[in-house]
Amino acid sequence: MPDIGDKAPNVTLHMPDGSSRAVADYAGKPLVLYFYPKDDTPGCTTEAQAFTALADEFAALEVPVVGISKDTPKKHQKFIEKHGLKIALASDTDDAVCDAYGTWIEKSLYGRIYMGIERATFLIAADGTIARVWHKVKVAGHAAEVLQAVKALG
Repeated sequence: MPDIGDKAPNVTLHMPDGSSRAVADYAGKPLVLYFYPKDDTPGCTTEAQAFTALADEFAALEVPVVGISKDTPKKHQKFIEKHGLKIALASDTDDAVCDAYGTWIEKSLYGRIYMGIERATFLIAADGTIARVWHKVKVAGHAAEVLQAVKALG
């Protein structure tokens, strides 16, 4: 699992429009990658809406925000349209992104053990290193905290 100061894994992000972008394509400016379990569920919707509410501020700082889950590009597109999201979403249907960032973890719910995406966020600095990491994210206030961390990068 990458940590602060490590080079960000250069994985390919699969976008809803069928295009692909590598993390390295964002070099020269910071990048926010946030991992979430599933489109159109209460916590994930709230988190996407919180990042969307601050999308103009992230854009003014030239910092893209990309949400990543295992949902298909088609499901992402429906999620974007349904909630008017202004952030990018990427699909990790082949497990490569979650594996590279260590967010595919064992979870437990009511005594049942299963594998799932850890709600986590990585702030990647302009030089491609990881500047901040948030694990086991609590949705309330998280997008604003990430925005403050971006501003602190200078």
